[in-house]
Amino acid sequence: MAHYENPMRGSSLEVKVLTERFGIPNVEKLDVFVQHNGYEGLRKALTMTPDAVIAEVKKSALRGRGGAGFNAGMKWGFVPRQSPKPKYVVCNADESEPGTCKDRVLIEYDPHQLIEGNIIAGYAIGSHQGYIYIRGEYRYLMEILDRAIGEAYAAGFLGKNILGSGFDFDLATHTGAGAYECGEETALLNSLEGLRGYPRVKPPFPAVVGLYGCPTIINNVETLSSVPSILRNGGDWYAKIGTPNNGGTRLFALSGHIERPGIYELPMGIPLRRILEEVGGGVWKGKKLKCVIPGGSSCPVLTASEIDVPMDFDSLSKIGSMLGSGGVVFIDEDTCMVKAAWRIMKFYAHESCGWCIPCREGTAWLKALLERFHGNGGMAEDIDTALDVSYNMLGKTLCPLGDAAAMPTISILKKFRHEFEEHLKLGSCPFEARGSESGVRVSAGVAI
Repeated sequence: MAHYENPMRGSSLEVKVLTERFGIPNVEKLDVFVQHNGYEGLRKALTMTPDAVIAEVKKSALRGRGGAGFNAGMKWGFVPRQSPKPKYVVCNADESEPGTCKDRVLIEYDPHQLIEGNIIAGYAIGSHQGYIYIRGEYRYLMEILDRAIGEAYAAGFLGKNILGSGFDFDLATHTGAGAYECGEETALLNSLEGLRGYPRVKPPFPAVVGLYGCPTIINNVETLSSVPSILRNGGDWYAKIGTPNNGGTRLFALSGHIERPGIYELPMGIPLRRILEEVGGGVWKGKKLKCVIPGGSSCPVLTASEIDVPMDFDSLSKIGSMLGSGGVVFIDEDTCMVKAAWRIMKFYAHESCGWCIPCREGTAWLKALLERFHGNGGMAEDIDTALDVSYNMLGKTLCPLGDAAAMPTISILKKFRHEFEEHLKLGSCPFEARGSESGVRVSAGVAI
């Protein structure tokens, strides 16, 4: 059963768009959802042409919230409208990135908003079938979604001739088995088809050759949940909330060494320093900040001197990092970055599907090398060897998992090389020697 209390911690800087109904009792039920602007975006979309719906989403500057940051309306526009094949909408609810846990609350506390977004997307591209692919660890959410989907069918928001418009759309849930790899869109499609979750060679891209070889759009939960408010209030309204080319709000999952961890809905482009100091309450226990992982464990880390940066896709890209999936992990001065790099690599080595040699071998080598280094068995040349292995993974794999493992490792090795050298000099971990609390508990349950 869904919880009815508001799961958000709350901050005066928040802008409530995705979470405007959070905390309303029984809002996961259709009648309550409809009383609070529910399905109004769909009603408006059905009075427009599909091309006009896509144009409105483009105008909003909504970019993919799963991590890639691609313009959602532009992606929808890539679907060939004249194709004789069926078209599909696939919602990526395989939220697997360490540090990220915001899609879960959208499903749990406002499932009809996500359903509405899927239907609008289907109408826009001429699709009549949608699937919501849920990660294995989120299996308990399927009961909530399936109940809401049943209500939507009964009320005429799903099925044949939706709201008398002549448009038909069906929606179903499908669960994965908990593989990080299946968060990659083509591996997800293979899994959805009943195949092993291996990535596909691109091009062709899913918009042209996707599910069952047919045109398919794949968006994540937060992206599709943003669509109803865009249709209801207009693309210009949504675009003005954020920064140029980065419209709207973002759910940021704050974790690590801060006083007020939690999920907050903030405007795109809010400075990272303000998130730390005004939203997260500062670094815990009066300690100093060492670094920040700005968008989930796959993103290059930012040092404490780099946090005066707007939290949008373009600004973070300019300084060599990524907004990613919005999982912001704060790390204090007493954390061993050698151990952090090893713990991150342990995750990626475990989750690599093994399909690509650079990823399969590279993550395993880096895991072993970093573990040995932290265990006082490292050599001076190991630092450059780790960099070399990372660069030989970067951009050389079928899917981004190799990049996800390489990018944070490269940034830690470059920005905190002195800590690796200090390990060699002392012959032990200097942080463990002085009894520091070097572990970081991040919001997706992975201890760094």
